[in-house]
Amino acid sequence: MSNVKIFADSTSDLPSGWAERYEIGLVPLYVVFGEETFRDGIDITPPDIYRRVEAEGNLPKTTAPSPKDFMDAFGPYINQGRDIVYISLSSKLSSTYQNAQIAAAEFPEGRIHVVDSLTLCSGIGLLVMKAVQLAEKGFEAAEIAGQVAAMRPQVETQFVIDTLEYLYKGGRCSGMQNFIGSLLQIRPVLKLVDGNIIPAYKVRGRKEKAVQQMLDNAMADKDNMDQDLILVAHTLAEEEAQRLAVILREQTGAREVAIAEAGCVISSHCGPHTVAIMYTRKQQPAS
Repeated sequence: MSNVKIFADSTSDLPSGWAERYEIGLVPLYVVFGEETFRDGIDITPPDIYRRVEAEGNLPKTTAPSPKDFMDAFGPYINQGRDIVYISLSSKLSSTYQNAQIAAAEFPEGRIHVVDSLTLCSGIGLLVMKAVQLAEKGFEAAEIAGQVAAMRPQVETQFVIDTLEYLYKGGRCSGMQNFIGSLLQIRPVLKLVDGNIIPAYKVRGRKEKAVQQMLDNAMADKDNMDQDLILVAHTLAEEEAQRLAVILREQTGAREVAIAEAGCVISSHCGPHTVAIMYTRKQQPAS
C-alpha cells in the first residue's frame, strides 16, 4: 500500500468502480432542492435530479463540501501516518478548492497537498489517475502534487450539451440567448480554458453535428494525445458515448478508452444527454 492517499471530489466523475479499485477517496459536493440537501452520488443520482426538475420546473443548487467535511475525510488517513494529495474541481467554478485548503491548514504542515485541477468532470479524473500511478510507483506526496499541477495545461476537456435550458435556468445564459439558441438550434461545443468554461464552437442544426465537431476537434489532435487514457463522459447518453469510445479506440491507438457517467453536479448544470471527450496531450520536452 502506498504511503500517499489520493483524494478527489464527486465531480471527478471516474468510470464506475474505479474509486474502489484504485482506493481513491471521494468527498461529495451537495445538491440542494429548496430546504433539502443531498450528497452527490450518495443520497441522489442524476436520474433523480431530472425527475424533480421535470416535475417541479426548478433546478437544484450545488454547493461545495465544507472545511469540516474535508477534515473528517482526511483525518483518519493522517492519523494512520499517510500523506494526502487532493485534486479539486476548478477553483474558478466552485469554492471546493478553497475549503480544502482551509481544512489542510488544520493538519501538520506538508501532510496534505491540495491541487486545483482547473478543470471539471472526468478531466479531473485524468489527473486523479495520473496521481494514482505516481503513488503506486512510490513517489512522495509533494512530488505527485507537483507533477499533477504541471500536467494541467495538457488536459483537454470538450463537451456538447443537448439543450440550453439548464444553463438558462442556472443563470449561465440569458433568456434571449436561450430563446435564440433554441429557435436556431444552436448547439455549443464547450471547453475548459484556464479553469473556466468557454464556448469553443457554435454548431447550428442537429446535436449530432455538434458531437461530430467535438470528435473532429479531438481527432485533429490525435498525434499529440497521450496514449494512456481517454475518457468519454455523458449524462443519459450511453449509446452516444459508446459510439464515440469505439471511434476513439479505433483511430487513436490509446491503450484505454473508458466511459464515465457524469454525476449530479454536471447533470445539474448541463442537463441530460450531455456528452464529453477528455484526454491529455503529451508533455513537450523542455527547450
